[in-house]
Amino acid sequence: MAKRNGKRTDSTLSTSAQPGVAPAKRKRFIDYPRAKHTGVRRWIPSWKLILGGFVTFILVLVGSFAAAVAFTTIPEPNDVSRSEKTIVYWNDGESELGRLGESNRISVPFDEMPESLRYATLAAEDREFYSHGGFDPMALVRAGWNDLSGGTTQGGSTITQQYAKNAFLSHEQTLTRKARELLLSVKLETEVSKDQILENYLNTIYFGRGAYGVETAAQAYFGKSADDLNLSQSAALAAIIQAPSAYEPETNAEQLEARFNYVIDGMLEQGWITKTEANEAAFPKFKKAKTVRSSLKGTNGYLLESVNREMLRRGYTEEQLTVGGYRITTTFDKKDQAAAVDAVANTGISGEKGLRIGLTSVENDTGEVLAMYGGADYLENQLSNSDQATGLAGSTFKPFALAAALEDGIELDSYWDGNSPRTIDGYTLQNESNVSYGTINLLTAMEKSVNTVFVELANEVGPENVREAAIRAGVPADTIGLEADPTTVLGTASPTTMDMASAYATFANRGEHVAPTTIKQISRGGAVEYEHTVERDRAFDTEIADEVNYSLQRVVTSGTGYAASGIGRPAAGKTGTTDNNRSAWFVGYTPQVTTAVMLVKQNGKGESTTLYGTGGGGSVHGGAYPAQIWTSYMRVAMSGLDYEEFEDPPNRYGSSYNSYSNDYQPSRPSQSPSSSSSSSPSNSPSRVPSQSPSPSSSASSSATSPNDAAADNATRRPQPVRP
Repeated sequence: MAKRNGKRTDSTLSTSAQPGVAPAKRKRFIDYPRAKHTGVRRWIPSWKLILGGFVTFILVLVGSFAAAVAFTTIPEPNDVSRSEKTIVYWNDGESELGRLGESNRISVPFDEMPESLRYATLAAEDREFYSHGGFDPMALVRAGWNDLSGGTTQGGSTITQQYAKNAFLSHEQTLTRKARELLLSVKLETEVSKDQILENYLNTIYFGRGAYGVETAAQAYFGKSADDLNLSQSAALAAIIQAPSAYEPETNAEQLEARFNYVIDGMLEQGWITKTEANEAAFPKFKKAKTVRSSLKGTNGYLLESVNREMLRRGYTEEQLTVGGYRITTTFDKKDQAAAVDAVANTGISGEKGLRIGLTSVENDTGEVLAMYGGADYLENQLSNSDQATGLAGSTFKPFALAAALEDGIELDSYWDGNSPRTIDGYTLQNESNVSYGTINLLTAMEKSVNTVFVELANEVGPENVREAAIRAGVPADTIGLEADPTTVLGTASPTTMDMASAYATFANRGEHVAPTTIKQISRGGAVEYEHTVERDRAFDTEIADEVNYSLQRVVTSGTGYAASGIGRPAAGKTGTTDNNRSAWFVGYTPQVTTAVMLVKQNGKGESTTLYGTGGGGSVHGGAYPAQIWTSYMRVAMSGLDYEEFEDPPNRYGSSYNSYSNDYQPSRPSQSPSSSSSSSPSNSPSRVPSQSPSPSSSASSSATSPNDAAADNATRRPQPVRP
């Protein structure tokens, strides 16, 4: 030590005070990049830095989560009961058509809930409920791993999380909603007792059948109060919670029973019931579901149910539609729908016992369904005659055979044997009333709906190609009876009117298929979730479709569908009638709109029976009541639309027939049964098909027309047939 100026000084002063010596560097709090290393190692963090960073991240995450929980508020319990029904509008987006869903909720206190019900719910949904703090990390990991590994989809949400979502949040599948759900569930666990959470959950969860909470669920499924439920009934209700629609006992009893056994096994595993109780717990019997709501009264009930089915196909759940507050704008036009109802009512036969009349009308270029007639009153009969009931298609399948033949190079002016009866490839058949037409071209065969020609044609191009053409046009591949055999062309398949309207619209669209839809827009809370966009699939070449359209126009102007010419503008279409008169069809279209009409009849056992005698007449053909309904409806549906004509086919068929604007009014079919199989609106049918060879002497003298004949040949305007 030394003294300088009377003060002690240290001989080991910092070198920074010594001239010519560089000062020492201060040690950094975070040594990165690493000072003692060079090259690549300089940029590799040390284990201390990694550990410190991880710990810091966890502390920040926990702190942020704690702060978020602290600032999260729990809505008032009364908010749980709030729900908003889904409103359905006509295509103007303003006029209300009706509402979907009907919900009920009655709260019961915790001590009135059977212990078996509480434990069954825990066994089904959250076995660790009383031990976790609002969420179960291991359950989330298990669910995530199971989903990634391709196992059965599992939920990772606890009962607290489910309650938070159902009571206070939306059902949207977003990370933001999941984060809010997690925060709210933890907050609930800090302020509300477990028993209270379980009570609120069981009073708000959806059980299906419009029932919210265990009290209404007990009444809906078992016709008793919740406090009277036994072990088996409690386990069954708990099993339903996961997916009410998927576990509806009337439609999915097998799946529900498997889930029921899972719940019972879980209760036994957790020690909540004894082995004896588990063995004695039999799958219970359920009360029949009430499927009809008073809000569906009348013809509009079929429209609402069709929309409901389409929403379910789009992935929405029954619960979402019941209380989700959606706003659905349909494609249904209020004016057109009223016209459809009036057209059916004006026939005077709609009230006949067992008679089903179906109608579907679609806009060709969009696929939007403008009108549907599913029946007189949904409350009386819940099967829609428009998009659920089916009927043998009859001769309405002949255009598909024609399209396949045209693709195969066969022309409309090719000649065929139209005699009757004939045996073709081992199959014996005849024309309507066994009328023989001699040698006729394919165009005339379509006008007169000559069976023998079209069976030979289908045999020539191959029944599989006829079937495939129908599917391309829009007939569902799984349609009942849609097989590749010689009778396919005669309509042994049984489609719906929506199927046939969609298929014929493909021809009207010059070969482009547009799938039908009843929904234009879906919105919720002011935000649009879905907007209908048109998707077109090329089914046939334009030239092929134009030739089919040309031939089907001739059916209207001078063939079996003449009654449809009464709309006063270009139209094309085809009639259809089947053996034993078990169905009658008319499917017709303009360039803008396609409409299919079907009549079928059932006996008291629900079995198909003949239409003979309907309306007090004889046989019912496609050119009679179906074409009459079609014409009455289309006059209104086409009002206000531009007058449009079909494109002419490429060449060779002569001048187009453009005299569509006649004032023909289809007459009411005879009120007394006729002695022949023809059911023409006329009283003096012609015995000679216009511009075709006369019927042979073997033909019935009273037979006036080929298959489906319903219009008076004497009043038809004969058309030139190219030799």
